[in-house]
Amino acid sequence: MRKKITVVGAGQVGTTVAQLLAYKNLGNVVLIDIVEGIPQGKALDLQESGCLQAFDSIITGTNDYKDTADSDIVVITAGLPRKPGQSRTDLLGINGKIVKSVTEEIMKYSPNPIIIVVSNPLDAMVHVAKKVSGLPKNRVMGMAGVLDAARFRTFISLELKCSMVEIDAMVLGGHGDSMVPIPRYATVSGISIIDLMTKEQIDRLVDRTRKGGAEIVGLLKKGSAFLAPGASAVKMVESILRDKKCILPCTAYLEGEYGWSGIQFGVPVKLGLTGIEEIIQLKLTDEEKAAVDTSAREVQEMIEEIDKII
Repeated sequence: MRKKITVVGAGQVGTTVAQLLAYKNLGNVVLIDIVEGIPQGKALDLQESGCLQAFDSIITGTNDYKDTADSDIVVITAGLPRKPGQSRTDLLGINGKIVKSVTEEIMKYSPNPIIIVVSNPLDAMVHVAKKVSGLPKNRVMGMAGVLDAARFRTFISLELKCSMVEIDAMVLGGHGDSMVPIPRYATVSGISIIDLMTKEQIDRLVDRTRKGGAEIVGLLKKGSAFLAPGASAVKMVESILRDKKCILPCTAYLEGEYGWSGIQFGVPVKLGLTGIEEIIQLKLTDEEKAAVDTSAREVQEMIEEIDKII
């Protein structure tokens, strides 16, 4: 029996997620949005590409959460995107209320889904989804680390003029300007970039990674990144539904790992059929740990603020 995947939000990120889910034949897809006609039109358009892209998934567009019943995975992309000059934190109150409402509706019809949050500010929105859903920590997570690591990998590839698929990278912390790319754990065919680049090069790529989202927002003028975020969410869905047990950096609820409890931020996790099967604890230098702690404190402040709002 095919798995059922609901994508909340039929904007550019949600549409990208739905398209890639279908093209990978990961399951039947429900695309839901509050705007009448948009999810229905996009779902039909996507369905009509099935014979060309050789997928058999059924794509449903809807405005009614009843159609999401018994979803195995829910990807929440709903919320306002960033505008030029706007920080992810600026979206806290608006998107917090949206994610709260979405999560409440999802839980009415799907008793035990795995929820992947894409909405910004990411770490705080994962907190909202976990709090409202009441689901165990392994079943609620955020996408950001996969995206941040993908950006870091891309910039490394462009700098070294080497194959992108040969590069692995790890980014910890919150999904924002304080995120912590770890150069020691960034490798090209197993070789650390520390042995392949100067410190100046590495520092420049780390800074560009932290500002990767803002760079795209600035170039687009209207809207924000959607292709790489969509692909990142689908990477997580694929690891879960196919039980691939990929180790990916994701926003997860911590209970003592990395010295923090009761908050969510990006850490490497193993993703399988039950969601987050394990949090991987990396050995960090004092400098790396201090950077992670700084990022965690920023996330904690956002979580305390969103708790006041919702």
